[in-house]
Amino acid sequence: EFTALLTDAALTADFEHIIFDTAPTGHTIRLLQLPGAWSGFLEEGKGDASCLGPLAGLEKQRAQYQAAVQALANPATTRLVLVARAQASTLREAERTHNELAAIGLSQQYLVINGVFPIEEAAQDPLAAAICRREQAALAAMPEALLALPSDHLALKTVRPGRARLRCASLLSATSPRAAATPAEAIRTDAPSLSQLVDEIAAEGHGLVMLMGKGGVGKTTVAAAVAVELAHRGLAVHLTTSDPAAHLTETLSGTLEHLSVSRIDPHTVTEQYRAQVLASKGAKLDAAGRALLEEDLRSPCTEEIAVFQAFSRMIREAGTKFVVMDTAPTGHTLLLLDATGAYHRDIVRQMAESRAHFVTPMMRLQDPKQTKVLIVTLAETTPVLEAANLQADLQRAGITPWAWVINNSVAASAMTAPLTSPLLQQRARNEQVEIAQVATRHASRYALVPLLKEEPIGVQRLLQLAGDVSTSTPASNND
Repeated sequence: EFTALLTDAALTADFEHIIFDTAPTGHTIRLLQLPGAWSGFLEEGKGDASCLGPLAGLEKQRAQYQAAVQALANPATTRLVLVARAQASTLREAERTHNELAAIGLSQQYLVINGVFPIEEAAQDPLAAAICRREQAALAAMPEALLALPSDHLALKTVRPGRARLRCASLLSATSPRAAATPAEAIRTDAPSLSQLVDEIAAEGHGLVMLMGKGGVGKTTVAAAVAVELAHRGLAVHLTTSDPAAHLTETLSGTLEHLSVSRIDPHTVTEQYRAQVLASKGAKLDAAGRALLEEDLRSPCTEEIAVFQAFSRMIREAGTKFVVMDTAPTGHTLLLLDATGAYHRDIVRQMAESRAHFVTPMMRLQDPKQTKVLIVTLAETTPVLEAANLQADLQRAGITPWAWVINNSVAASAMTAPLTSPLLQQRARNEQVEIAQVATRHASRYALVPLLKEEPIGVQRLLQLAGDVSTSTPASNND
């Protein structure tokens, strides 16, 4: 379907422009690589049944894959826009994306820095001043590879999205319309803290905690905060990620007793899987048979199997300790769960006649005593809608999310320090509508995490991030 969008003239004839809002970085890079990967794979051989999907008919698509690669690399037909926030972590990720896309021939790129906090809002509000100072420092330290790209900055706005507002030209401007100033506001939002959710999680003694959500909502930070909270209580914790864009070690910025950190790196686990298969299945094969096996293992599908196996190992490990998993953004995670469900159905079919006892990874994910899924979102219309769609997808797979976490909340920050910035005041009021939606329509339990003055990097700030928002204060500028 993706390659057809790039190559089928019948699909594009009626349009002057096609705007493709891609999945977050890691999944998109994989998607953009696939036409070239399959084209190269077909040059060497068709592979066989190791793939999770059937390979029949791929040979017929060879020309389409090659045309897709050419269309993606042609600046006359494709404009690739990288979107980032004025934050050090997202700018580093944009640099990584730029380099990876350039390596596969997609070098004509543009950069948009979205949601930049207006400098004029920083004059009298400590939180606004801290946010502005942090963003300007991140922009000043922007990687050189990004500085070379044509770029635009879009200012943070107070308006909630909607069809009429999307037509407003000011949404694409570098400035934000000034809101009317009002007296300092203290917002009251009766919501539990992340630490209170961890109280319930810790009571189980062990288990899998999966953080899920769309890209950019702060899953990595919240996962690190949950893991640090558990380890701080003396519990054994393994913090891991399946997100190519995650920077767990940078978020932790240190070590903590009882806490170990790892990453499911697709390249590493794929190489390990290939070596394992060659050592086992390939041991008794002759030269011709081994050559066929090696060819099969070069299939782009091999990575899917390897990542699934690594994911399954993490699930098993949660039987003896806490495993906190920072997952890849929504679409990629759902594909991983699809593979888990396919494996489950295959095992059920094979074991049906023997009546032997078995437990599949999917069965562990569906058991709330063994797995707690936390959906991370922001108190904004689109993230809440996307989180609700994710919840519906999970429920169709028999997985019921245990809690929602509303991250980076201005309303939560306003509970402890009255706001004087008109922009922040309006955003806090807008948030209350979305917080109420989560509390009354979507979540059986939820937590509210405040927007801090300083980025939540390091063990102490992560503990503070998880703290009770009704009694703690946002991080000071000197933390």
